Amino acid sequence: MSGYLSSINNEALLNLCSEIHVKNNISQRDYDRFGVKRGLRNADGTGVMAGLTNVCSVEGYYVDDGERVPKPGKLVFRGININDIVNGCRKDDRFGYEEVAWLLIFGYLPTKEQLEKFNVVLAECRELPEDFIEDMIMKAPSPNIMNKMARSVMALYSFDDAPDELSTENVLRQCIQVLAQLPSIMSYAYQVKRRHYYKKSMYIHQPSKEYGTAQNILRTLRSDRSFTDEEAKMLDLCLMLHAEHGGGNNSTFSTRVLTSTGTDTYSAFAAGIGALKGPRHGGANIKVREMARMMEDEVTDVNDEGQVADFLTRVIRREAGDRSGLIYGMGHAIYTISDPRAVILKKAARSFCHTEEQMRRFRQLELVETLTPQIFRKEKGAAKAMCANVDLYSGLVYEFLGIPEDLFTPLFATARVAGWAAHRLEELATGNRIIRPAYKNVSLPYDYIPLEERTIENTSHAKEYIPSEERVRK
Repeated sequence: MSGYLSSINNEALLNLCSEIHVKNNISQRDYDRFGVKRGLRNADGTGVMAGLTNVCSVEGYYVDDGERVPKPGKLVFRGININDIVNGCRKDDRFGYEEVAWLLIFGYLPTKEQLEKFNVVLAECRELPEDFIEDMIMKAPSPNIMNKMARSVMALYSFDDAPDELSTENVLRQCIQVLAQLPSIMSYAYQVKRRHYYKKSMYIHQPSKEYGTAQNILRTLRSDRSFTDEEAKMLDLCLMLHAEHGGGNNSTFSTRVLTSTGTDTYSAFAAGIGALKGPRHGGANIKVREMARMMEDEVTDVNDEGQVADFLTRVIRREAGDRSGLIYGMGHAIYTISDPRAVILKKAARSFCHTEEQMRRFRQLELVETLTPQIFRKEKGAAKAMCANVDLYSGLVYEFLGIPEDLFTPLFATARVAGWAAHRLEELATGNRIIRPAYKNVSLPYDYIPLEERTIENTSHAKEYIPSEERVRK
């Protein structure tokens, strides 16, 4: 295929691409005509109700007489507010991600004995199959760690004696194994990328059975395997906040869609990883860091309110930034007044600032959070409430921890496996019906032309293609 495309001159190739775009473009008028909700979104931006779940509740508004009324955001895991979980772990000065994983998967808080045994099970499961690192990771470096993680998860299928068995016991075993092994896969994939693409030293550190998830991530990423307790607990907090966010987010919904077909655990999780990779989903924290760097290039003082406001105004006008008109890290489909994850992470990031430079970077994002809503109202006339989302501060925290941008989204995936596991188990227990939405075909009928009689003139160019918008008027 690539050889064929390279044989086409640039003008002809551009014409082909233009035709593909035109003939695949569907007008908003057709969506309105047939009452189709694009992206499974209602007219007010809320998600179409597609299912029920006991796993998680994401709240940012209530409906009064048919109108959305903003309220402070709330994130609830199995009926327990995330703030209470975080505060409980902080009060005891202990790690919390494993407790959150247990809560999501099993549906209730573990006892001290259950949590200790769960940590032992995870420690035993972290070891990858023999020769897996060499054969599945090192031999095929990937420019994007997320793709390598998806490929590696799919490869685990080949090392499973019962990969397709859908009993609760077997799927639970698979979920716990992937939960334990994905952090190591992520770390090893990054080391291979460092060697192959950056021409830097690669170091493979085995996880320690004495450590939990956050500690082992730092241990395997750093050349000297050292880290402070404060650093590990900051990363642990990020993992807790990213562990789950309802059944409607794209990657979790993708996992449930595949689960509903009866496919295996590895395929379902690989789909979740692929969905999370996208910059409109898990890749957003990288876009925040890119935007911050662009601001630093164009603004002499990123802590000056007037200069930052001017930059953000130009971003919205598509005159600065990546010209998308988007201010990354701001706004959310559900949260209106506040994103509870962003509130927790902002407070933690502020306490983690130990240098003047770190404080300057923090205040830069704080200004973005403060100024964006009023600039949007001025430029767009948008009156709806807008708040910072978790991505505004998560990338900054990762940077403070010395974690490279290559791993911002992969870290999100390693945390979210806990939520995907809970939703997969729930879908298998209560679904029993393949998820299959409908699409309305709006193409015009065309006559079939025998191969020998086809010419460019009587096929793609013989009849002028009528865009869907024009068809409505005709």
